[in-house]
Amino acid sequence: MLQPTDSLLRILCSKAERAPLTQALAQAPFAWRLQQPEQAFDIAFISRDITGKSTKFRVEPETAVYYDALRRNTRLRWVHVHSAGADRQIYLDLAARGVSVTTSQGASDAVVAQTALAGLLSLARKLPLLARQQREHPWQTLDEREPRDLAGQHAVIVGWGGIGQRIGASLKALGMSLTVLRNSDTPVAEAERSLPYDRVAEALPGADWLILACPLTARTQNLINREALALLPAHAMLINVARGHVVDETALIERLSSARLAGAFLDVFQQEPLPADSALWDLDNVIVTPHSAAFSSGNADRVRGIFLDNIRRLARGEPLRNLFKL
Repeated sequence: MLQPTDSLLRILCSKAERAPLTQALAQAPFAWRLQQPEQAFDIAFISRDITGKSTKFRVEPETAVYYDALRRNTRLRWVHVHSAGADRQIYLDLAARGVSVTTSQGASDAVVAQTALAGLLSLARKLPLLARQQREHPWQTLDEREPRDLAGQHAVIVGWGGIGQRIGASLKALGMSLTVLRNSDTPVAEAERSLPYDRVAEALPGADWLILACPLTARTQNLINREALALLPAHAMLINVARGHVVDETALIERLSSARLAGAFLDVFQQEPLPADSALWDLDNVIVTPHSAAFSSGNADRVRGIFLDNIRRLARGEPLRNLFKL
């Protein structure tokens, strides 16, 4: 646990965050100063505007300025990141050298759950097909392609944190039944069945929907592999708002391309940006979004709120929220 300090807290932040942080910390009972990348700092607040268009696999020059500052700063004690996870290499490296890394887990739960639900409803109501017809101008109803009622269908939700729980509540309201996969097999009141991750094979044969809302860990990496995908019924559809490496993407493309899986809504991918030559872009039964499930106008305020709460916890000598563990 980070130890409280009576000394000046030097906080690295973006230019965009200087004004709101200055206002929020105006009455703080501790000394602080907002710093730039070229200055000394012992705390860093990595807001979304810092990462910008950078991904785990491609770091833009504007982001690299901050990442380089994090790496060379030997007095760095704590980094807070805007994302719900800390699986970028920079954060793993910092944690390995003893820097405390906290995340904004919870800030975007509702928005990500809404995005997953939007993807599910779009696929269920055949909106990609109807959008294509709109572009091509035929007036063609869904007579022989009627969507199935959602009531009575079964969803397997992988991950039962804030996002998974919100998705589950929405699906129950639609009359669907649930199987939940998570770290333990402790019963989930809202689900008809609860299983640990390593029993995923038992859950998939009866799934109409497979919804991935889990963190990327050693237990979930490639959890939905080629063998797991083969257990899904051909009419099943997949929603991924977790991480791209939870799924075997090559096997997923094969099944989607051969009518062995009915459709998918994908916000995350094994490589980001998704390569222009990926087959996923052009599959009629797939909706692709650019890792944007968490984007919303209120997210910056919620992320900042978690960071400010943690600064106050640090000053009081209390444990930090959302502490990342290797």
